[in-house]
Amino acid sequence: MSSNGKVALVTGGGSGIGKASALALAEEGFAVVVAGRRAEPLQAVVNEIESKQGRALGVPTDVGNPEAVRDLFAKTKQTYGRLDVLFNNAGFGAAGPIEELPYERWKGVIDSILNGSFLCTQEAFKIMKDQKPMGGRIINNGSISAHVPRPDSAAYTSAKHAITGLTKSTSLDGRKYDISCGQIDVGNALTEMTQRMTRGVPQANGTVMVEPTMDVQNVARAVVFMATVTPEANVQFLTVMATKMPFVGRG
Repeated sequence: MSSNGKVALVTGGGSGIGKASALALAEEGFAVVVAGRRAEPLQAVVNEIESKQGRALGVPTDVGNPEAVRDLFAKTKQTYGRLDVLFNNAGFGAAGPIEELPYERWKGVIDSILNGSFLCTQEAFKIMKDQKPMGGRIINNGSISAHVPRPDSAAYTSAKHAITGLTKSTSLDGRKYDISCGQIDVGNALTEMTQRMTRGVPQANGTVMVEPTMDVQNVARAVVFMATVTPEANVQFLTVMATKMPFVGRG
C-alpha cells in the first residue's frame, strides 16, 4: 500500500460496513484509525492493514461518551498530526413495538447513532479547521432507514432521519472551513448484522420475506469514492442498495 499522505477515521470499524470501508480506505493509501466498542476486532483490522504495509491505529471507543470521543480524536491527532476523512458509521438498532420499547434501549440507539455522530463531527471540526491545509471531509452513514422505516424500528429510523439533518447542517456550517459533508444510504449490504435478511425479515404488510442482499464491497467502494473526490466537489447524498430489495416499490 502506498501512502496518499491522508488520514481517515472510521467509527464502528471492527466489523461489517466499517471494517470493509477501513480496509478499502487503507488500500487507497489512507492511514486509518478504527474505533469501536471491542478491542479485539479493531486489532484484527489493524493487523490486516499493517500486514499489507499500511498504517493503522485501533482505539476502543464508546462514541456516545463525550470523554471517550475526545480521547479518540486526541490520539488520532497525536499519532498522525491531522485528519482528512471521518466516516461516522457506528450505531445499532433496537427492534420492538413502539409501545413496548424501553426508554433505555431507545436512548442507547440515539446515543450510538445520533449523539455519537454529533460528538465525532464536533471533534473532527476542531482538528480540520486548524490544520494545514485547512479542511476535510465527513461522511455519515444514513441508511435506507433515513428515508423509510421498517416495522418496529422507531429508534433506529428516528436516529437515521436525524442523521440527514446533521449531514445538511454539517455541510453548511463546514463551508467556511473547507469541510464537506455527505451521507451514504445503504440498503441490505451483507454483513454480520444483516444475515437475518437471508432468513426473512418482517414486512409492512405483516408478512415475513427473504430480502435480496449485496456484497458489502459495493459500500466500501462507494465510501472510497466519496472520500476521494477532489476538494471542490462533494457527494452530498449517495444511495447504494441491493437492486431488488423492497425500497422503491409499494408494500
